[in-house]
Amino acid sequence: MTTRTVRDAMTRGTINVQENWQLSDAARLLDTYHVSGVPVIDRAGHLVGVLSQTDILRARVIDHLWSALPGLAVRHLMTAPAVTAREDTPLDEAVTLMEERQIHRLVVVAEDGYTPIGMLSTSDVVHELVRR
Repeated sequence: MTTRTVRDAMTRGTINVQENWQLSDAARLLDTYHVSGVPVIDRAGHLVGVLSQTDILRARVIDHLWSALPGLAVRHLMTAPAVTAREDTPLDEAVTLMEERQIHRLVVVAEDGYTPIGMLSTSDVVHELVRR
């Protein structure tokens, strides 16, 4: 039996946001594309973090952050550094990492280690389990 890898379950391609974007614009992007998290990149296109719906919800719980939402940039609330995997990472290893870190997604990076090429989410893992 072949070892399943991240490549077998990941969602290819990413919708990225830049770290200097307004948080409200990034939230709108999450809503428009019906995704729960996106890689955050710098001006050079290098991965610097992840912005998730949970990060945005944290701002809602903290009233002074929520009232400042229009002026906040993605870098103020993103989770950094991003937890990553490569396409050839064994799927079981990636799932274990997600469980250990208590996170819902990994950014899949190219061989250079900093260019996002996809995402592996808990939903992707469940879909892969069903396919098996």
